[in-house]
Amino acid sequence: MNIAVAQFQPKDGDKPYNLSIIRNLTEKAKSRGADLISFHEMSITAYTYTKDLSLEEITDLAENVPNGESTYELINISKEFDMPILVGLVEKEQGNIFNTYICVTKDGVIAKYRKIHPFISKYMTAGDQYCVFDLLGWKCGILICYDNNVIENVRATSLLGAELIFAPHVTGCTPSAMPGRDYVDDKYWENRKKDPVSLRLEFDGPKGREWLMRWLPTRAYDNGVYYAFTNPIGYDGEHLKNGNSMIIDPYGDVLSEIKSFDDEITISNITKDKIKLSGGWRYKNARRPELYKDIIGREHKSDTTPVWMNDKL
Repeated sequence: MNIAVAQFQPKDGDKPYNLSIIRNLTEKAKSRGADLISFHEMSITAYTYTKDLSLEEITDLAENVPNGESTYELINISKEFDMPILVGLVEKEQGNIFNTYICVTKDGVIAKYRKIHPFISKYMTAGDQYCVFDLLGWKCGILICYDNNVIENVRATSLLGAELIFAPHVTGCTPSAMPGRDYVDDKYWENRKKDPVSLRLEFDGPKGREWLMRWLPTRAYDNGVYYAFTNPIGYDGEHLKNGNSMIIDPYGDVLSEIKSFDDEITISNITKDKIKLSGGWRYKNARRPELYKDIIGREHKSDTTPVWMNDKL
């Protein structure tokens, strides 16, 4: 299967614009031989700016799934190019607001996942179940951004049968307790045409890609799964994001990655033969859950507040 991952700079709350970019990149992926395309977290609405929205404002932004206008438009795009599309949006149902990621085909919504560790808005409700579904002969899972940092989520999704995990993010280039993590100064972005090297060094250093590479390939390797990582490029709200959307194989190797500062895609061919040859496949078969099931499953209070949001929550 040929899978495409995308990255683009969204506009805050501008659904028609963001959907137009999703359509354009889907067309590009189709023309280059992709079988499906995956976009980043809340790509229809943008993400960071929602931290400042009131309950009324975020409720107005949210839509029903599968009966919202954005979902209908995604299905139309999928029909036009005969290609599954995976996209993030804000969902509302029975008074609850969710950070949701959906997979649509020409036949409608075939998968829906709600982020289980949301924190961008205090009005968002956490999802309460994993998602594994069939797509083009593959078992696929979805974990949104922070969900991937909690290793139990990835293991659980792979144990449910996922061979490919879609990992839509809005991440990187924000402060952290880890040395070297911080915002990227706007001057580098504004000067990206004249001095692309300085911006690339910022994006690929400890603020961006180097942090991703500490853990992202490990999730694929330890679980013997493919990873389709997506992330915006440029500004999402007031935060610069480094992109680096990439496809990783079950060995933890990067198959392809976007290095452009523009709206772009990359495509990789994935094959199932690697899965059962991977270390992660062997490690899952070697498990002895009787030793640790009570340890891993004991009661625990979850806290996902990032350093950069300590003054918002």
